[in-house]
Amino acid sequence: MKVVSIIAGILAALLVISACVTGVLFDRGAYTRMLDKTGLPESVGMSEDEVLANYDALIDYNSVFFTGPLEFPTLPMSEAGRIHFEEVKAIFSGFQLLLIVSAILLAICCFLLLRRRQFRFLLLGGILSLLIPAAAAGVMGAVGWDRFFVLFHELAFDNEFWVFDAQTDPIILLLPDAFFLGCLVRIITSIIIVSAILIAVSWVGARRNLRK
Repeated sequence: MKVVSIIAGILAALLVISACVTGVLFDRGAYTRMLDKTGLPESVGMSEDEVLANYDALIDYNSVFFTGPLEFPTLPMSEAGRIHFEEVKAIFSGFQLLLIVSAILLAICCFLLLRRRQFRFLLLGGILSLLIPAAAAGVMGAVGWDRFFVLFHELAFDNEFWVFDAQTDPIILLLPDAFFLGCLVRIITSIIIVSAILIAVSWVGARRNLRK
């Protein structure tokens, strides 16, 4: 069961990370709240309904279950922009597929481990999950948000299509720097909270086993 426990710990970490990334991606309420705070629609000369319609089209497109090309209701898009969004969709689809697969496999492992009252895989999953936000926070603290943003895109993409021109791809005006920073903060915070819960549950389970 030791091997199963290690595998389950890795699966738990993958599930936590993919679930937090996917959850933040589809948290449309956070974007709406940002609009209310920043007054972005007025600054770009669009109504809030128009901004949300174009944003929703982008989020819908990034669903692994969405088929078809990306089309913005009222905004044009360049060929470079289309290619970039296809690459972004591939990344987010990967996270969503990872979420589904890791959840299924972890459920099987949990069935095998929890009936034997083995909880250490939760501790391992929690610790491994924390490595991602720790690394991201460390790099961002060392180089700053702007440089971190550039480094991430240079690592994730092998082209410069992510450098948008607002004249040809005005969607970038609806996705300010503060939006991406907010997404990163929410992902890191979510991972930390869920990891802490896993570690706490593991500790409680171990304590109960000792009492028996």
